[in-house]
Amino acid sequence: MNLSRRAFLTQTALAAPLVVAASACVGARRLSRSSDAELSADLVIIGGGLGGCAAALAAARLGLRVIMTEETDWIGGQLTQQAVPPDENAWIETIGGTASYRALREAVRAHYRQHTPLTAAARANARLNPGNGWVSRLCAEPRVWLTVLETQLAPFVATGQLRILRQHRAVAADVDGDTVRAVLVQHALSGDRIALRAPHFADATELGELLPLTRTEYVTGAESQAQTGEPHAKASPEPDNVQGFTLCFAMDHRPGESHVIDRPAEYAYWRDLTLDPPSGEPRTRVLSFDDAGSRRLGFDPVRRTGFWSYRRIIDRTHFVPGTYDSDVTIVNWGQNDYSFGSLIDVSPMEAATHVARAKQLSLSLLYWLQTEVPRPDGGAGWPGLRLRRDIMGTDDGFAMYPYIRESRRIAAEFTVCEQHVTVEARQRETARPRAELTAAPFADSVGIGHYSMDLHLTTRGDRGQYGDTLPFQIPLGALIPRRMENLLPACKNLGVTHLTNGCYRLHPIEWNIGESVGALVAFCQAQRTTARAVRNSPAQLAAFQALLSRDGVPLAWPSPLPR
Repeated sequence: MNLSRRAFLTQTALAAPLVVAASACVGARRLSRSSDAELSADLVIIGGGLGGCAAALAAARLGLRVIMTEETDWIGGQLTQQAVPPDENAWIETIGGTASYRALREAVRAHYRQHTPLTAAARANARLNPGNGWVSRLCAEPRVWLTVLETQLAPFVATGQLRILRQHRAVAADVDGDTVRAVLVQHALSGDRIALRAPHFADATELGELLPLTRTEYVTGAESQAQTGEPHAKASPEPDNVQGFTLCFAMDHRPGESHVIDRPAEYAYWRDLTLDPPSGEPRTRVLSFDDAGSRRLGFDPVRRTGFWSYRRIIDRTHFVPGTYDSDVTIVNWGQNDYSFGSLIDVSPMEAATHVARAKQLSLSLLYWLQTEVPRPDGGAGWPGLRLRRDIMGTDDGFAMYPYIRESRRIAAEFTVCEQHVTVEARQRETARPRAELTAAPFADSVGIGHYSMDLHLTTRGDRGQYGDTLPFQIPLGALIPRRMENLLPACKNLGVTHLTNGCYRLHPIEWNIGESVGALVAFCQAQRTTARAVRNSPAQLAAFQALLSRDGVPLAWPSPLPR
């Protein structure tokens, strides 16, 4: 849309916030319409998740003035407001991420060594994992990740080079043809609005919310084989078929005590609900460990095994005796994945309904664990399981924002497909053994990543898929919309498919995407060029890639890979 300045500033349409978290920071400063009606910067980043923070750091380090918004009280996205310990690759401690991402991880370890009563053994462990969770080599508390991120951003905030607008959400955009002129954001508590103007914008929102606001072409859900050529794509497009999201919570266990919550309003529904199984397998209840994988893992908070240690963020044995009387673990399991409706391109009321039901599902899982889950001794329930209301920065103990796995995705100059990253396709192309393989090379690489094509249960009932992939690159073409000139993706909204989203959506990759976008904007402004021109000019591309390499962004995996 093309709005006059007066019409833009008086725009009144506002989508209801996706999540109204019970915040501990309800006394946030009201923004004045007269003094804050309009702000400008070199780069405006909408969304303060991992990609947004990485973009802000990269751009600020390269001298740009940056404004970053965040819908909740906490920046940090997956690591903080969504409470998801980092899913990472096997080489993350050495070569598997950017230098700044590895510095973030080491700063978390340093925080624990400096500020918590670790045992001597834990303090001496160079690769300290505070929670000793086995989903990640670095399971830590959301507040610690938040503290470290804010510390890294603090020097730029102090000088005014970076301004962070928390509790602000984009509600409209001023677009002139293929160029975004401004984005209007609104404060969740005061209702005050600010027009943010810049020569470049980054969409670092969890759901790609700037794409519809700016009328940027985008894709949702599952593509067809005809569209992508992917062997495992659908026969026909299913734009409403997206991965489920999760309302995470934390709990500990206090034997001999009862912390059973009130029976959730929808408990009977979720307890009795069964899902269609894969072919040849029996139906399984949502609230159960009936499927083969869950049975194999089990759950025992006394023995501290199975799902209990999966996403554990505090392992009490790492701390001086008496510091903690229990471990603390994050519940983000298949049992509380909400796949019964999408948050993309639905009304605010429908989105709010799905978030409320997802919370009911998570509450029902907790209540079932407290009262009905079969125990190894033949009993039922662990009443000592306690919802930790102090972990998430909210009054109700749930994460501030749903854990989002799948976003809107830009219609990009280049789209990464299944055949670019899978083992079978590369072996057919090269006839080389797997140990010598990496994924398809991209001449315009701006980073690296690796994870399986991890797709959780979808809104159309597709079961989890875990497609095997090779270490891959992030092509610059996947960060450039086909038409828009000054809007770049900085989260999960890059040019990937429903399938490859499953391997490009993880923490270090999102960080790398954001970091490369922040550096790209700085490069474009210094060279007075565009992102599209950088990709299409060999000389400019080489210069930009040299900038990334200098700043610690690896562009390719070594061959052979270290064992």
